[in-house]
Amino acid sequence: MWIKFPEDADVAGMAVPGQFISMYCHDGSRMLPRPISICEINTPDNMLRVVYRIAGKGTEEFSKLGADSTIDVIAPLGNGFTINAHSFKRTLLIGGGIGIPPMLGLARSLKDNGSTSIEAVLGYRDGTLLLKDEFEAYARVYVSTEDGSAGIKGNVVDVIKEYGIQADIIYACGPLPMLCGIKALARERGIKAQLSLEERMACGIGACLGCVCQSKEKDGHSNVNNKRICKDGPVFDSEEILI
Repeated sequence: MWIKFPEDADVAGMAVPGQFISMYCHDGSRMLPRPISICEINTPDNMLRVVYRIAGKGTEEFSKLGADSTIDVIAPLGNGFTINAHSFKRTLLIGGGIGIPPMLGLARSLKDNGSTSIEAVLGYRDGTLLLKDEFEAYARVYVSTEDGSAGIKGNVVDVIKEYGIQADIIYACGPLPMLCGIKALARERGIKAQLSLEERMACGIGACLGCVCQSKEKDGHSNVNNKRICKDGPVFDSEEILI
């Protein structure tokens, strides 16, 4: 889904890969917004693309919106990836499940900013291979599937080890067990890694403290060793958080 914003709100110009938006349902019985990652950014046309899985009444409602529909959103939210296109020669992007869409916009941004060596490892449950063809325009793509129907049967770390993929920096988004494995791999190899955490959110702006993770340093907001995923993240340096 592409969302076009009014001309007086330069939302796409402010957005960076790794951020998210909060989408509100028209049905007033569903009060909380749905946080959905930004898949792609079209700055000239002031548009953002979101790709989501229908997982409940809210996302089901979004799936029925037409080209002339309107929707209330807050965007962009959170902190995205820090792009160092010229600082690292070999870049590795890793996406798992619903963590795959935000990596597409990052791949495009890295390519547009001059990165010449981009590899992407995408982890799926089965052979549906969402967005794989689009990734191939920006990166060399490897695939893992849980059922073995495409690529390597296993997880994204299995793919990295099987093909001996090397990198100077890792960007990743996906379920927590995947991110834990990537953090361990990055530490073992001495590679910098930026991880985008997935978490259920309520307010999306850091006020309710409903989506926190443990961190090494104290949070200036609450003076405890926590970080608000929606506000301080969702992207963190791998050594900044305790997972």
